[in-house]
Amino acid sequence: MSDPHSPPDSVLPNDPLPDDFENSPDVLEPETTDPLNQALMEAAQWKDAAHRAAAELDNYRKRAARDLQETVKYANGSLLESLLPVLDNFDYGMAAAKAESEGSNLYIGLSMVLRQIQDFLKDNGVVEIPTVGVAFDPNVHEAVSQQSSSGVPEGGIVSQTRKGYKLRDRLLRPASVIVSSGPAPV
Repeated sequence: MSDPHSPPDSVLPNDPLPDDFENSPDVLEPETTDPLNQALMEAAQWKDAAHRAAAELDNYRKRAARDLQETVKYANGSLLESLLPVLDNFDYGMAAAKAESEGSNLYIGLSMVLRQIQDFLKDNGVVEIPTVGVAFDPNVHEAVSQQSSSGVPEGGIVSQTRKGYKLRDRLLRPASVIVSSGPAPV
Protein backbone atom coordinates (compact mmCIF):
# COMPACT_ATOMS: atom_id res chain seq x y z
CA MET A 1 0.00 0.00 0.00
CA SER A 2 1.14 3.41 -0.59
CA ASP A 3 1.60 6.09 1.94
CA PRO A 4 -1.36 8.54 1.98
CA HIS A 5 1.02 11.47 2.53
CA SER A 6 3.17 10.73 -0.47
CA PRO A 7 2.35 12.18 -3.89
CA PRO A 8 0.48 9.99 -6.31
CA ASP A 9 2.53 7.82 -8.57
CA SER A 10 1.39 9.54 -11.71
CA VAL A 11 2.92 12.87 -10.68
CA LEU A 12 6.52 12.83 -9.78
CA PRO A 13 8.44 15.98 -8.88
CA ASN A 14 10.98 15.56 -11.66
CA ASP A 15 8.48 14.86 -14.44
CA PRO A 16 8.15 17.53 -17.10
CA LEU A 17 4.90 19.57 -17.19
CA PRO A 18 2.40 18.87 -19.95
CA ASP A 19 2.44 21.19 -22.99
CA ASP A 20 -1.00 22.66 -22.30
CA PHE A 21 -0.29 23.35 -18.63
CA GLU A 22 -0.19 27.16 -19.01
CA ASN A 23 -3.51 27.26 -20.89
CA SER A 24 -5.22 24.99 -18.44
CA PRO A 25 -8.34 26.59 -16.90
CA ASP A 26 -7.63 25.22 -13.46
CA VAL A 27 -4.26 26.92 -13.28
CA LEU A 28 -4.61 30.25 -11.53
CA GLU A 29 -2.10 32.88 -12.44
CA PRO A 30 -1.53 35.80 -10.15
CA GLU A 31 -2.82 39.07 -11.66
CA THR A 32 0.07 40.92 -13.15
CA THR A 33 -0.32 44.58 -14.08
CA ASP A 34 2.28 46.37 -15.98
CA PRO A 35 2.86 49.72 -14.23
CA LEU A 36 3.65 51.39 -17.56
CA ASN A 37 0.35 50.33 -19.14
CA GLN A 38 -1.51 51.35 -16.02
CA ALA A 39 0.14 54.78 -16.07
CA LEU A 40 -0.62 55.21 -19.80
CA MET A 41 -4.28 54.35 -19.24
CA GLU A 42 -4.51 56.78 -16.35
CA ALA A 43 -2.83 59.49 -18.43
CA ALA A 44 -5.32 58.90 -21.26
CA GLN A 45 -8.21 59.26 -18.80
CA TRP A 46 -6.79 62.54 -17.45
CA LYS A 47 -6.19 63.80 -21.00
CA ASP A 48 -9.80 63.01 -21.93
CA ALA A 49 -11.05 64.80 -18.80
CA ALA A 50 -8.90 67.83 -19.66
CA HIS A 51 -10.29 67.94 -23.22
CA ARG A 52 -13.84 67.73 -21.90
CA ALA A 53 -13.21 70.49 -19.36
CA ALA A 54 -11.66 72.70 -22.06
CA ALA A 55 -14.65 72.15 -24.35
CA GLU A 56 -17.06 72.89 -21.50
CA LEU A 57 -15.17 76.12 -20.70
CA ASP A 58 -15.25 77.13 -24.37
CA ASN A 59 -19.01 76.52 -24.51
CA TYR A 60 -19.47 78.57 -21.33
CA ARG A 61 -17.49 81.47 -22.80
CA LYS A 62 -19.54 81.41 -25.99
CA ARG A 63 -22.80 81.30 -24.03
CA ALA A 64 -21.69 84.18 -21.77
CA ALA A 65 -20.66 86.28 -24.79
CA ARG A 66 -24.01 85.57 -26.48
CA ASP A 67 -25.90 86.51 -23.30
CA LEU A 68 -23.90 89.73 -22.94
CA GLN A 69 -24.52 90.64 -26.57
CA GLU A 70 -28.25 90.04 -26.12
CA THR A 71 -28.31 92.11 -22.94
CA VAL A 72 -26.58 95.01 -24.68
CA LYS A 73 -28.85 94.65 -27.71
CA TYR A 74 -32.04 95.01 -25.66
CA ALA A 75 -30.73 97.07 -22.71
CA ASN A 76 -32.59 100.24 -23.75
CA GLY A 77 -35.89 98.41 -24.19
CA SER A 78 -37.57 99.71 -21.04
CA LEU A 79 -36.34 103.27 -21.67
CA LEU A 80 -37.63 103.21 -25.24
CA GLU A 81 -40.92 101.67 -24.11
CA SER A 82 -41.47 104.47 -21.59
CA LEU A 83 -40.76 107.01 -24.35
CA LEU A 84 -43.67 105.74 -26.49
CA PRO A 85 -46.50 107.59 -24.67
CA VAL A 86 -44.48 110.82 -25.09
CA LEU A 87 -44.25 110.06 -28.81
CA ASP A 88 -48.03 109.45 -28.92
CA ASN A 89 -48.68 112.87 -27.36
CA PHE A 90 -46.22 114.46 -29.76
CA ASP A 91 -48.17 112.93 -32.67
CA TYR A 92 -51.38 114.46 -31.25
CA GLY A 93 -49.64 117.85 -31.13
CA MET A 94 -48.51 117.40 -34.73
CA ALA A 95 -52.09 116.67 -35.81
CA ALA A 96 -53.34 119.79 -34.03
CA ALA A 97 -50.60 121.96 -35.59
CA LYS A 98 -51.36 120.49 -39.02
CA ALA A 99 -55.06 121.27 -38.60
CA GLU A 100 -54.16 124.88 -37.81
CA SER A 101 -51.88 125.36 -40.82
CA GLU A 102 -49.26 123.21 -42.50
CA GLY A 103 -47.27 126.34 -43.35
CA SER A 104 -47.10 127.61 -39.76
CA ASN A 105 -43.75 127.86 -38.02
CA LEU A 106 -45.10 125.66 -35.22
CA TYR A 107 -45.92 122.83 -37.62
CA ILE A 108 -42.58 123.16 -39.45
CA GLY A 109 -40.67 123.12 -36.15
CA LEU A 110 -42.59 120.14 -34.81
CA SER A 111 -41.98 118.28 -38.10
CA MET A 112 -38.23 118.75 -37.69
CA VAL A 113 -38.33 117.49 -34.10
CA LEU A 114 -40.46 114.51 -35.17
CA ARG A 115 -37.90 113.59 -37.84
CA GLN A 116 -35.14 113.67 -35.21
CA ILE A 117 -37.14 111.45 -32.88
CA GLN A 118 -37.88 109.00 -35.69
CA ASP A 119 -34.19 108.90 -36.67
CA PHE A 120 -33.23 108.32 -33.03
CA LEU A 121 -35.70 105.43 -32.72
CA LYS A 122 -34.54 103.93 -36.02
CA ASP A 123 -30.88 104.15 -34.95
CA ASN A 124 -31.78 102.26 -31.78
CA GLY A 125 -33.58 99.48 -33.65
CA VAL A 126 -37.17 100.61 -33.02
CA VAL A 127 -39.57 100.09 -35.92
CA GLU A 128 -43.24 100.91 -36.21
CA ILE A 129 -45.58 97.95 -36.72
CA PRO A 130 -47.54 98.23 -39.98
CA THR A 131 -51.29 98.21 -39.52
CA VAL A 132 -53.65 99.61 -42.17
CA GLY A 133 -53.93 97.37 -45.21
CA VAL A 134 -52.49 94.25 -43.55
CA ALA A 135 -54.18 91.24 -41.99
CA PHE A 136 -54.69 91.19 -38.24
CA ASP A 137 -51.82 89.41 -36.45
CA PRO A 138 -52.46 88.74 -32.74
CA ASN A 139 -48.69 88.60 -32.14
CA VAL A 140 -48.24 92.30 -32.94
CA HIS A 141 -51.76 93.78 -33.03
CA GLU A 142 -54.26 94.36 -30.27
CA ALA A 143 -57.88 94.42 -31.45
CA VAL A 144 -59.87 97.08 -29.59
CA SER A 145 -63.07 96.62 -31.61
CA GLN A 146 -64.61 95.31 -34.82
CA GLN A 147 -66.23 97.36 -37.52
CA SER A 148 -68.05 96.35 -40.68
CA SER A 149 -66.31 97.48 -43.83
CA SER A 150 -67.06 96.82 -47.47
CA GLY A 151 -63.56 97.92 -48.55
CA VAL A 152 -61.56 95.77 -46.12
CA PRO A 153 -61.96 91.97 -46.05
CA GLU A 154 -62.94 90.23 -42.83
CA GLY A 155 -59.94 89.96 -40.50
CA GLY A 156 -58.20 92.92 -42.12
CA ILE A 157 -57.32 96.09 -40.23
CA VAL A 158 -59.65 99.03 -40.84
CA SER A 159 -57.83 101.65 -38.75
CA GLN A 160 -55.24 102.16 -36.06
CA THR A 161 -56.04 103.72 -32.70
CA ARG A 162 -52.50 103.60 -31.26
CA LYS A 163 -49.15 102.89 -32.93
CA GLY A 164 -47.24 99.75 -32.05
CA TYR A 165 -43.48 99.29 -32.02
CA LYS A 166 -40.86 96.56 -32.08
CA LEU A 167 -37.30 96.72 -30.80
CA ARG A 168 -35.49 94.68 -33.43
CA ASP A 169 -37.37 91.38 -33.22
CA ARG A 170 -39.03 91.95 -29.81
CA LEU A 171 -42.39 93.57 -29.31
CA LEU A 172 -42.29 96.81 -27.30
CA ARG A 173 -45.97 97.61 -27.59
CA PRO A 174 -48.68 96.06 -29.78
CA ALA A 175 -50.52 98.29 -32.21
CA SER A 176 -54.13 98.93 -31.15
CA VAL A 177 -56.38 98.43 -34.16
CA ILE A 178 -59.97 98.15 -35.31
CA VAL A 179 -60.55 94.92 -37.24
CA SER A 180 -62.98 94.47 -40.12
CA SER A 181 -65.92 92.14 -39.57
CA GLY A 182 -66.56 92.08 -43.30
CA PRO A 183 -69.29 93.86 -45.28
CA ALA A 184 -72.30 95.11 -43.33
CA PRO A 185 -75.37 92.86 -43.58
CA VAL A 186 -78.06 94.38 -45.79
